[in-house]
Amino acid sequence: MRYVYDYAEDAPGGRELLGGKGIGLAEMTALGVPVPAGFTITTDACRAYMSGGKVVPEGLDEQVGESIAGLEQRAGKKFGDPADPLLVSVRSGAAVSMPGMMDTILNLGLNDIAVEGQARTTGNPRFAYDSYRRLIQMYGEVVDGVAGHRFESAIADLKTARGVTGDLDLGADDLRELIGTFQRIYEEEVGEGFPQDPREQLRRAYRAVFDSWDAPRANVYRGLYGIPDDIGTAVNVVQMVFGNKGEGSGTGVCFTRNPATGEATYYGEFLVNAQGEDVVAGTRTPEPISAMHERLPEAYVQLTAAFELLEAHYRDMQDIEFTVEEGKLYLLQTRTGKRTATAALRIAVEMAEEGLISRGEAVARTDISQLEQLLHPMLDPTVEVEVAAKGLNASPGAASGQIVLDADSAAERGKAGDDVILVLWETSPDDIHGLIEARGVLTAHGGLTSHAAVVARGMGKPCVTACEGLAIDERAGTVTLGDRTLNVGDVITIDGGTGRVIVGPVRLVAPAIDENFGTILSWADEFSRLRVRANADTPEDAAKAREFGATGIGLCRTEHMFMAPDRLPIVQEMIMASTEVERRAALDRLLPVQQSDFEGIFEAMAGYPVTIRLLDPPLHEFLPAPGEATSDAMRQRIFELHEANPMLGTRGCRLGLQFPEIYEMQVRAIVRAAAAVEARAGEAPLVEIMHPLVGFREELARLRELTERVAAEEPSVAYLCGTMIELPRACIRAGEIAEVADFCSFGTNDLTQTALGFSRDDAEGKFLTYYLEHGILEHNPFEVLDQDGVGDLMRIAVERGRGVKPDLKMGICGEHGGEPRSVAFCHRLGLDYVSCSPYRVPLARLAAAQAALVDAGVTALVIGG
Repeated sequence: MRYVYDYAEDAPGGRELLGGKGIGLAEMTALGVPVPAGFTITTDACRAYMSGGKVVPEGLDEQVGESIAGLEQRAGKKFGDPADPLLVSVRSGAAVSMPGMMDTILNLGLNDIAVEGQARTTGNPRFAYDSYRRLIQMYGEVVDGVAGHRFESAIADLKTARGVTGDLDLGADDLRELIGTFQRIYEEEVGEGFPQDPREQLRRAYRAVFDSWDAPRANVYRGLYGIPDDIGTAVNVVQMVFGNKGEGSGTGVCFTRNPATGEATYYGEFLVNAQGEDVVAGTRTPEPISAMHERLPEAYVQLTAAFELLEAHYRDMQDIEFTVEEGKLYLLQTRTGKRTATAALRIAVEMAEEGLISRGEAVARTDISQLEQLLHPMLDPTVEVEVAAKGLNASPGAASGQIVLDADSAAERGKAGDDVILVLWETSPDDIHGLIEARGVLTAHGGLTSHAAVVARGMGKPCVTACEGLAIDERAGTVTLGDRTLNVGDVITIDGGTGRVIVGPVRLVAPAIDENFGTILSWADEFSRLRVRANADTPEDAAKAREFGATGIGLCRTEHMFMAPDRLPIVQEMIMASTEVERRAALDRLLPVQQSDFEGIFEAMAGYPVTIRLLDPPLHEFLPAPGEATSDAMRQRIFELHEANPMLGTRGCRLGLQFPEIYEMQVRAIVRAAAAVEARAGEAPLVEIMHPLVGFREELARLRELTERVAAEEPSVAYLCGTMIELPRACIRAGEIAEVADFCSFGTNDLTQTALGFSRDDAEGKFLTYYLEHGILEHNPFEVLDQDGVGDLMRIAVERGRGVKPDLKMGICGEHGGEPRSVAFCHRLGLDYVSCSPYRVPLARLAAAQAALVDAGVTALVIGG
């Protein structure tokens, strides 16, 4: 089994075998981009290691040894040479990008003797000792689990003793002393001295990278982003190049476009006289990449040339890590850059307009889950706020929440439903569980490419970093913002778009779809077959749905209209009536207000179909609890209407058949409203009257007769009569039901309940969480459609319904209609439309387009990860 490939040779497995970093380094080598020499230990090796009980697979050590020999030949240096050693870095690199989640070791190959040789050979003792102390620290943390704070505390203590503030203020002798301190810490924690054999260092290092694949933070990250646990990580062994050789050297992280806004300008940070981890660690404040033109001009020219080459090759924004060693540029990594939703849209649109990608590719590569952040609240621009402190605008969006000072508290309180802002000096990969649950992140240190910024942008959470006015006292549980001292639990607001931090809550407003979002959506509609409607119960909801591009209303729930304070007493009077005459008298009073409701919705959705579901819930829901009844008669009526399981009781069409006068009033209101709007606007609404909970043909046949009889008594309007399919029997007998239906709409919320035998309220509050945590179910079936079970019932309904009536209109109106995987399933099923809440309409439009593009062979690009 071959486990190792050099960057300069072809490997058969691509990204899945070499990982994101490995394939990127191999491709850059082929392109002629300046890349240090090196080789990749494949994901096959990691999988073999994990499946074999964490035993290095046979032959791997020998293959690594051969590759080191080849690296020695190209470098003209020997690994372990006491005078001028070849040093390497060991870095993880999974097939799917996981920024900051796994581990890196730099300067591997140094020991007590070689560091002195390096100091003499380079004539730069400070550089040599700095490199060695970094190796001991990284190796100790990654390989042997030494707590990082022990090393950091030793650095802080030494700086205090020397009366200096920065790491660069420590001289060669100081760093030599620090090496001794680090070695004592290592021996105290590990029980043996720091390993002096470079080949032992290497063997243990790549094993540690394999182990980091199974680290808690990596597991959490994979769970968050749906990354499989069994793909493993590759390991990259790369010849070291040094950014800490003095003022002519440096290191940086940059993007070919701005990952926060999408603007086509270079974006990033660098540090002079530093190694790679310094930029993202937040221990030093980096400089903007534009300043590199002055500080390292020759390398800057090389860098911008590489930007243009790599973006043209990969046809996407690249996230690049680089090192400059005494004026010469080396690229250490390129991958598709994480970006905000706003930036993603702008980049996709502009790259399509530049001809780098097609419109279909622009739509296919748009991350639907990420775009949801654009539909979340932002600070109300009309509200005046007092800014307590300001930092870097690292990830846009806004959030208010209570201060918490550690990731564990953020995770616990966030899961409990509290809005919290995670406030830290700087985040680390181990804080991932807290970042997931927090509304936003505020840090005192770090930059625009720090761990907090990158992870928050990927999650769509607001983040403010490098907040100069922020001080944290963890022991006292207090935070100082400017001249204000706050306690844990006090509310602050952060604005990740401007970097502002505000004491107290601030009103948030829903954002509007910007021009780039609108462009992507318009392109998406060009590719979609599946239409997208909205679930809307009021004219305001209908107008918002229209604004977001809905092509109709797939579900208007009339019971919500009955709940209004001016109507509920009339509804209760109707329920309390002891005779049909009394019920009809109350319904006559409801008729004009129902008609007014429908007129408003028809006008807001002019030219598009509107599906109105007649009254569905059981009557007891309109009455108070027994203890709140206002009379003995009401208390008696509540008792009469009580059911052991009302969800499966007297509701929907069962209610309409027993009390036909209710449905007669609603049909009359619908027809009159349609006629009135047609008379005013000159355009007839496309009316669809939907009878809920039908399970038998005869139910719908009788209700269709009722609908036609009442409609015939009113001004003539065109309409369709159909049903909501939400029972397994309705799916199985859909052929019979289609004989008397013009359309069928799947109510997947109730269909999921009845198919699985899950009461949604009880399941989500009790056993469903256990099922998800223990892997019994992969997804919450009320969020992601159960395609194998509920979906199979839907497939049967489509086949049998259209087998009887080929042009039967069929759609979905449960909230699954806005979930991308469920939308793709509906596309494959051949439905005509999906319907979802207004704010999910844009996401459903994109999902519908992406499903069609998959059929056309256009999929999202995955490059450079």
